[in-house]
Amino acid sequence: MKKGFTIIELLIVIAIISILVGLILPRFKGMQDEGNIAKAKGELRTLETAVESYYIHNNSAYPATLALVTAQTPQIVSAIPTDPFSAAGAAYGYVRGGTNNKYYVIYSAGPAGNGSATITADAVAETNPTSCIYASNAGQDAQP
Repeated sequence: MKKGFTIIELLIVIAIISILVGLILPRFKGMQDEGNIAKAKGELRTLETAVESYYIHNNSAYPATLALVTAQTPQIVSAIPTDPFSAAGAAYGYVRGGTNNKYYVIYSAGPAGNGSATITADAVAETNPTSCIYASNAGQDAQP
């Protein structure tokens, strides 16, 4: 008699491995989202510091676009980072508004990829509060 595995034994082992992979992969996706949320929050805080620095060094005016903070002195950021949740590799969103354009919001699309924010009545208004991540001088982000 020859020694070896039967086809049934091999199929059982493959089935068990497939089940284990199916249980483990969603956990890695959740960990990746958590990492991207932390990355986005950190980058948004840095961009918020750059916008506030621009305000201090430019006659109490916030930049019209986020790209302007890369050319200021002192330079806080040399380039605008890309949103880790943007499928197209786009930069973070930036909107000014409110009374006399004295408020701003810098936002990420968030884990669902469809979040955005704007300034309405001197406060931040989110299109998808469970996904959008933002930094603003008009309020603090409570999600995610």
